[in-house]
Amino acid sequence: MTGTLLDYEAEAARYDETRGGVPRAEAAAAAVLRLLPPGTRTLLDVACGTGLVTARIARPGLTAYGADAAHAMVRTAAARLPGRAVRADARRLPLPDAAVDAVSAVWLLHLVPFTEEIVAEAARVLRPGGAFLATVDKDACHDVGSDIDALLRPYRSTAAGSDATARVTAYAAAHGLEPAPGTTFTGHGQGATPRGTAEKLRRGYYASWYGTRTAAEVDALCAALAALPDQERPRPDPEYRLARFVRRPATDR
Repeated sequence: MTGTLLDYEAEAARYDETRGGVPRAEAAAAAVLRLLPPGTRTLLDVACGTGLVTARIARPGLTAYGADAAHAMVRTAAARLPGRAVRADARRLPLPDAAVDAVSAVWLLHLVPFTEEIVAEAARVLRPGGAFLATVDKDACHDVGSDIDALLRPYRSTAAGSDATARVTAYAAAHGLEPAPGTTFTGHGQGATPRGTAEKLRRGYYASWYGTRTAAEVDALCAALAALPDQERPRPDPEYRLARFVRRPATDR
């Protein structure tokens, strides 16, 4: 994907170990499986990354495919998804209309400014009755009420979040997808530490909610973080939200 904060070609080699590894991937995959309609036989995981989650979206009769725009990610995913990983932009999937029973987008929509295009493309390739599953409100989910969050909250704004539930729901409705009950899952290994948070601020992370900031603002906030106790102790893991949208039959649109 273009327009993201990270270079995913460079991130591929270390992506899993810095993102909670297998426990986080298993929690995400289990959440996806909980929301799949009965009889789902094919699923496309867009922006599948290394395929760590995709490979765990498995049950009898279900085949999960992965697509990612980064060459290095697809190379890694291909080893986990033999014959089922392809390089593709989530806005232009190499599939005909109504080709799959489900589409998942885990940890994608918060990264991009073209959420509606992704939702529209997911709707296009879904069969009637199929489900589009996407994580929403990711930045908000990282506020777990810790002492770190108490410092960050005055600077935090999720109003412009490209994965805000209301925004994604509106896009879904415009493209024939109806909201259905979703679920949550634990972001294992993603609990923040004061020192790690300060390092990320200095490296330009959190741009999607922290906005424009001066060097003096960053310095002041990092100093406040440095004064917190237990600099290396992770605070609670976030609880991510997975939304579900179901493709309406053609006669209903």
